[in-house]
Amino acid sequence: MGTKILDVKDGNFEEEVLHSQIPVLLDFSAEWCGPCQKMVPIMEEIATEFEGRAKVGSVDVGIAQETAVRLGVLSVPTVIFFKGGKVQEKVVGPAQKSALVSRLQRLL
Repeated sequence: MGTKILDVKDGNFEEEVLHSQIPVLLDFSAEWCGPCQKMVPIMEEIATEFEGRAKVGSVDVGIAQETAVRLGVLSVPTVIFFKGGKVQEKVVGPAQKSALVSRLQRLL
């Protein structure tokens, strides 16, 4: 994974996401999920393009089960957008980079 993508787990979710001063895009995925693996390079590109303006994080649902359940993530990949500690939007299934970028830009 690229260095710009945050590894979000149950233990740091509140600090990294809910208390973030800038918008956060969280990618919920799993090692065994093929479509999730295809999302990784997209997330890395978005993390690079929005560095300093938004955070991009990845949540492995196999590790951070509590966070996934809390947010109602039932399938992967799921991308959730946060601003001010609140869920703004949720995209279930593989997504195009352009669709994710346009949603993220609306939160800046």
